[in-house]
Amino acid sequence: MEPMKLPGPKARALVKRDSAVISPSYPRDYPFAMDHGKGSWLWDVDGNKFLDFMAGIAVNSTGHAHPEVVKVIQEQAEKFIHISSDFYHQTMIEMAEKLDEIAPMQDAAVSFLTNSGTEAVETALKLARYHTGRTNFIGFTGAFHGRTMGAVTMTASKAMYHSGFYPLMNGVVHAPFPNPYRPILERKTGEDYGETVVRYIEEQILKQIVPADEVAGILVEPIQGEGGYIVPPAGFFPALRKLCDHYGILLLADEVQSGMGRTGKWWAIENFGVEPDIFTTAKGIASGVPLGACVARRDVMDWSRGAHGNTYGGNPLACAAGLKTIELIEREYLHNAAEVGQYAHDALDEIATRHPSIGQVRGIGMMIGVEFVKNRESKEPAEDLRDAIVHKAFERGLLLLGCSKSVIRIAPPLSMSKSEMDEGLLIMEEAMTLAEKEFAR
Repeated sequence: MEPMKLPGPKARALVKRDSAVISPSYPRDYPFAMDHGKGSWLWDVDGNKFLDFMAGIAVNSTGHAHPEVVKVIQEQAEKFIHISSDFYHQTMIEMAEKLDEIAPMQDAAVSFLTNSGTEAVETALKLARYHTGRTNFIGFTGAFHGRTMGAVTMTASKAMYHSGFYPLMNGVVHAPFPNPYRPILERKTGEDYGETVVRYIEEQILKQIVPADEVAGILVEPIQGEGGYIVPPAGFFPALRKLCDHYGILLLADEVQSGMGRTGKWWAIENFGVEPDIFTTAKGIASGVPLGACVARRDVMDWSRGAHGNTYGGNPLACAAGLKTIELIEREYLHNAAEVGQYAHDALDEIATRHPSIGQVRGIGMMIGVEFVKNRESKEPAEDLRDAIVHKAFERGLLLLGCSKSVIRIAPPLSMSKSEMDEGLLIMEEAMTLAEKEFAR
């Protein structure tokens, strides 16, 4: 496939205008300037067509401009756009009722609606402190929870996220996330590596660094996103839940990227058979309209009137889009995410037999990570190769996104068909072949 001449003249003009007025902190990887989208397809301002394997970072769960989502947004906009969370409206209540219905806990669930994932995480941290009366938290290396001060303190995927912002929120200790592909702790005989990490938390952190009765919560992504789409071993969450119960610590699940059906279940933590006390969601919750939520067991969300609030939380446009998104996922895309996700995983396993630069294919549903290495035995990350693959795929009409040191994440719309997946994987493999030849010289 011949590469397109990118960026085109209109895209170049937009990039130039952008550089004059937009913060340079945004991490733009390649010059894609969007004009419109439909389903799994996007068009740039020069008319070039692209297949979307990243869905706005796992946000456009129902695809781009789904007609049913567009319709409910239009209908709500004709009624009212904003009233603020100081007052009541039906759509906000219905959204919270639906979250209660699909929440990954048997007890009644109560929601605080937000505008983003990082705001949902901030809410969870504040709530955990308020409810327990404790002040400390445990997070994990490789984690990404957002960029506001509390959330970025819990984040530990790249040092650059902290650089220039110290002092951060105090009272945070990080443990190694149980990455089966790159373990760093020594296991005991017969011990699941997830159990090893939980043992480390108990023996090294709770007994040597911070007393357990001072820890409000443990914040964890059920499947790490920015850290490399890492699926923990089966023993991790049961052991972590047991630890939290023993010491009265809240288990906080960050489902901002892994939730809303991405793994073929509503929430990724459901794949591991435990319930959180609090969880956060955003990204795929409203098909691209800014919306998030901190959801907790009713007995945990016990703070008083005025203890926490916001202006835009429960925005009627966002809630209308969220309700329709949940309906579509429930009706069609939850099953599709599981089926097409497994189809893609199997195809990538087969592709890996032809490409020794692939160290591991991992993931559940439509949350798949492909890690590239210089050598499968040493597992040395091949960051430059990964970057070259992403750029060569872009030039051939496929949008990819990297994460961790040398991983490409595949997180397309949950509506993506098998034929579209085939087309995308064909382009991706061609980009891999070209990049491997280039780096072999």
